[in-house]
Amino acid sequence: MSSSIVEANPHALLRDKAIAHLQAGTTPPSGHWSLGVDTLHLLYELSSNPDKANDALKLLHELQVHQVELDLQNEEFAANEQALVEDLSLYRTLYDAAPLAYFVVDLEGIIINANLVAAELFGIGQGYLVGKQIDTFLKAQNRQSLLDLLQHVAQSGATDSCVAERDGGGQDSRHLTFQAALSPSREQLLLACYECARSS
Repeated sequence: MSSSIVEANPHALLRDKAIAHLQAGTTPPSGHWSLGVDTLHLLYELSSNPDKANDALKLLHELQVHQVELDLQNEEFAANEQALVEDLSLYRTLYDAAPLAYFVVDLEGIIINANLVAAELFGIGQGYLVGKQIDTFLKAQNRQSLLDLLQHVAQSGATDSCVAERDGGGQDSRHLTFQAALSPSREQLLLACYECARSS
């Protein structure tokens, strides 16, 4: 039972780890934590009195343990931050290099984010997609279908799809399938888009 209590208490684990480092002489590089003037004064007074010298040693030990705890926490925070940066970079790479066009749009259909394939699909720079209304890239007669899809998914939370024709601007137009889902926050819509065969 005691082991489960220790496992559930991260402060006890951190303290035990700090004490082990002090005993082994393997403390991490100090974050240069400095003792306050009041603490130094108290240590001086306690150590000057033979009856209280033991208290001074205990206090000094507690301060050392606390400093090592802070250094260990600092190391852990730095490692966690690095791991988050690496995860973010990985997911950004996966998003941009995905074989399908992906969009994040608000509930009105304004593009918040789009990957590289999405930019290529509409023949526009990736940065220029942001802030544009997504239906404006479709033929006029298909725009309402996409807007209806977005509204339906936003209200129902169900995943759904529609087919619409891209406005080719004089080039051959393409038939596109849009699949939409509501984001977990329910504040954006996630769209996957891919080219489909022309309907006969």
